[in-house]
Amino acid sequence: MNEQRPITIIIIIIIIGAVLLTKLFLIQVVDDSFLKKAESNAIQRVVDHPYRGLVYDRTGKILVYNYPIFDLMVIPREFQVGDTTRFCEIFKISKEYLVETYTAAKKYSSVKPSPLIKQISTTDFARIQDFLIDYPGLFVMTRSVRSYPQQSAANALGYIGEISSNQLEKDSSKYYKQGDYVGLSGIEGYYENELRGVKGVKYKLVNVRGVDKGSFKDGEFDTASVAGKNLVSTIDLELQQYGEMLMAGKRGSVVAIEPKTGEVLAMISAPTYDPNLLTGALFGNNYMELNRDESKPLFNRPIMAMYPPGSIFKIVQSLVGLQMGVLTPNTTYSCNRSLVACHNHPSPVNLFGAIRNSCNPYYHQAYRAMINREVSSNTFKDTELGLNTWRESVLKFGLGSPLGIDMKNEKGGSIPSSVLYDKKYGEGRWKYSTIYSLSIGQGEMLVTPLQMANLAAIFANKGYYYPPHMIKAIDGDPNKIPEEFRTRKDVGVDAHHFDMIQDAMAEAIYGTAARAAIPDITIAGKTGTAQNPQGEDHSVFIAFAPKENPQIAIAVYVENAGWGGRAAASTASLMIEKYIRREVKRLALEEYVLVGKFM
Repeated sequence: MNEQRPITIIIIIIIIGAVLLTKLFLIQVVDDSFLKKAESNAIQRVVDHPYRGLVYDRTGKILVYNYPIFDLMVIPREFQVGDTTRFCEIFKISKEYLVETYTAAKKYSSVKPSPLIKQISTTDFARIQDFLIDYPGLFVMTRSVRSYPQQSAANALGYIGEISSNQLEKDSSKYYKQGDYVGLSGIEGYYENELRGVKGVKYKLVNVRGVDKGSFKDGEFDTASVAGKNLVSTIDLELQQYGEMLMAGKRGSVVAIEPKTGEVLAMISAPTYDPNLLTGALFGNNYMELNRDESKPLFNRPIMAMYPPGSIFKIVQSLVGLQMGVLTPNTTYSCNRSLVACHNHPSPVNLFGAIRNSCNPYYHQAYRAMINREVSSNTFKDTELGLNTWRESVLKFGLGSPLGIDMKNEKGGSIPSSVLYDKKYGEGRWKYSTIYSLSIGQGEMLVTPLQMANLAAIFANKGYYYPPHMIKAIDGDPNKIPEEFRTRKDVGVDAHHFDMIQDAMAEAIYGTAARAAIPDITIAGKTGTAQNPQGEDHSVFIAFAPKENPQIAIAVYVENAGWGGRAAASTASLMIEKYIRREVKRLALEEYVLVGKFM
């Protein structure tokens, strides 16, 4: 019995040893989880942020490029600082900021990097880089912010900023992380997916002090970032800058479109701002200051401001009436000022004369003929049916809803329906006398400057338009822009109706906007004066030129500047001359607009 005991002990030892060896084999060879955990303590995963795509104007001039900045990252567990006061002096931060940021980083993760100081300029980075080795747990991540060499087209181009928590929650692609930058408005926002590029990842070996010891496994697992796609915008920088100069010190909008393509040549929102203010470390402070500005420079007026169209809408009324068969070129009405006020001109007038002289009583009577067509024995019902039929025709002109431009936050204006008046006055309690102000583009009707410029393009094209858009090509390929911007939209009015309309608009220049005439360039246009209950009326003008072969369609709104034949018409005329001739020779008219004494 005693002789067998050593054998039993040996067997037990052999079994235990075999178990231990097997476990060791599994840990070291089969299961690499411990290896990974060990490596993770020495490997630093660094995201390689791609360069954002560049933006050019239609002639190849650079509008937006990237400027390098640096984020100072911290790994809380490794971070050590002896003299806090000296650290804060070197990095130009307060002790409170250091404590707050470090606490937030530690709360997020003690082993993962978090930003300690964001958006350090190249100058400041050059000053601090030699001190980084003294502080374990710190390293620098290179990023880029936008820079605008031309300081122009701020509202159209938009800006980028740090992604919000709400945007992160909605990011189904999981592309973004807290602290990433994203396009927030304008072209930057709409074309975010094209501009942002693809992130890369680099794995680096670091020692216990966080000092970089080179790539992990010679970069076997690294992936390179892919730069964003470059965009060629439709903007003509020279025209854009000229328009911004003309609108300096004023409030309003200028939108110019190439009629045959829908490409936006200029989009001016006045007052504007230097887009470089919304870049870099001072983004937050500058944004708050601009947002508090009573003149609202961040408000993108061309696509967000809504006004009554005024007399400009008479052209739409004329075309709808012609297509309905209610009007003909020879339809004649007297200028009966007991119906609505008007200015002095010959009476009676036919449709051509009504457009040329902008006769309010003519359109009061013509609109009534369109609305009250005696399709019902009930007067109230007849007006309701007529209004809804008329409205369907007007909506085809791109009014009453957003045109779908490639920018965020576009407003659609309003073309009222019977539903609105039923709510306002009660069903069966309104009739033509309630809504006659719509006949001359007033009342509850609202449009945006972009929609008005698009109307000018429709008149130039004799009945069709391409949705206005800001991008001409993506990565050099014009076929990569969204399909909807290459899809023609017809407004449902026969082309031959536009012949007389164009002739009348050309004559109207000499009737109500003589100062807008350009020698040797035939402009077809229409003035308007949009009523403003809060103050002086707004000056409005739309036009296209040359009449024989339209190259530019334009809408100008100058707020609180009165009659459309002055401020708006003069501005539009100068813009047309600048685009077609590339220079302006009517210096007296230019000075008149720059001074801005229109009333």
